[in-house]
Amino acid sequence: MTGREIKMGGWAIAVHGGAGVDPNLPNERQEEAKRLLTRCLDIGISALRSNLSAIDVVELVVRELETDPLFNSGRGSALTEKGTVEMEASIMDGPKRRCGAVSGLTTVKNPISLARLVMDKTPHSYLGFAGAEEFARKQGVELVDNEYFITEDNVGMLKLAKEANSILFDYRIPTLTTCGGGAAMENQLQMNGLPISLYAPETVGCVVVDKQGHCAAATSTGGLMNKMTGRIGDSPLIGSGTYACDLVAVSCTGEGEAIIRSTLAREVAAVMEYKGLNLHGAVDYVIKTRLDEGKAGLIAVSKNGEVACGFNTTGMFRGCATEDGFLEVGVWEKHSNCPYEKTHRTDHDDDKENTNSQRRRTHYTPKDGNSNQEHGDKIKKPIT
Repeated sequence: MTGREIKMGGWAIAVHGGAGVDPNLPNERQEEAKRLLTRCLDIGISALRSNLSAIDVVELVVRELETDPLFNSGRGSALTEKGTVEMEASIMDGPKRRCGAVSGLTTVKNPISLARLVMDKTPHSYLGFAGAEEFARKQGVELVDNEYFITEDNVGMLKLAKEANSILFDYRIPTLTTCGGGAAMENQLQMNGLPISLYAPETVGCVVVDKQGHCAAATSTGGLMNKMTGRIGDSPLIGSGTYACDLVAVSCTGEGEAIIRSTLAREVAAVMEYKGLNLHGAVDYVIKTRLDEGKAGLIAVSKNGEVACGFNTTGMFRGCATEDGFLEVGVWEKHSNCPYEKTHRTDHDDDKENTNSQRRRTHYTPKDGNSNQEHGDKIKKPIT
């Protein structure tokens, strides 16, 4: 491996609420997002201290995120072109690479739990649409009317998207602004060669390594606002939006089509396995080299208790905690003193020509390890 070998660091957890954030997002909503992420971290920490397995913890945390309407998953999901909700989710258990995924859900209150049941109760890895709904009814999971998932804010966003005749990621995003200097983008963002609004999805995800060094990942989303009915993104695709093995767990967020093309989550594990990179190096490498012109972010944990995030968007709603007492929640890439900070750099130091594709990274390593780190506006506190 490159860099310093890391000793076992105990449990670690990271959560995200989506990559791509409006630089002008009101402080009230920023604080609301941080409180939700902090609450979810606290739930995960309590579960890990009670010796729940990594796979149980990621399901528990993502259920909480799905139940709260703030982010784009479960209640609060983005709406299709027909004004309905179609949700998708996936979950993966690292030790034996067991996985489950679902798409096209319209009545399942917690898609991540149905994905878990696909993993645990069927010989399959993926169920979609009518078949997934039928399986949900047979399993007795909680079902609700589709209206439960629809919020007033999202109805307004869909209206704007239809008026613009485009896929709308988040109406709060200015179309020509980037973080870190407010420079105008030279070219309009595209998806599969087609122009789209600048991008701020709010998919949710969680990655965990437990005390036994077992890794797990879970991701859930409502997809794109004004998406075509039947569209499937990266979140339910194992290896793209979600991946876990005996080495690492990853959950991605961002431009789904770019994440699919790059098999982004699996790439983190692959470069660790085949290039010998540590977690931090692997996250940096895939964000920098695998997304082409796509916009995305990810969170990851390793079996050694390391935790990292990377993104090339204006920001990413994220949080992490480790067994040795550190908890942090952030949105932006502003910097502050941190007990985990060893060195600091940006890709402007070695890639100055790429001014519109800054790579932002946050890396946390157990106190006996080395790490590169960048920070967002945060809630920081010791875990008591």
